[in-house]
Amino acid sequence: MERISDPERARRMARVLFSDMVAYAGDQIRIGLEKDDLFTRLKREIEQIRVFFERNVDPALPGAERIFNFALVDVLIARNRRVSTSIW
Repeated sequence: MERISDPERARRMARVLFSDMVAYAGDQIRIGLEKDDLFTRLKREIEQIRVFFERNVDPALPGAERIFNFALVDVLIARNRRVSTSIW
């Protein structure tokens, strides 16, 4: 399979990967936000998504890391802003 070189396709893939994570780890995301340990709590899952993303996105794609990080923050954190936490 050819690696993704289109930024929009890379964005969609990253968002889908994190949306899937939300579907199966929703409670852990909420708890991680409440206890301010989200990245420690979900480190293994986030790393698995990162590896999959890096294997499937062309390393020459400008801003690939930024695309990944934006999807992580937008899907895991911003969508859960209703959660009571000390970080906001």
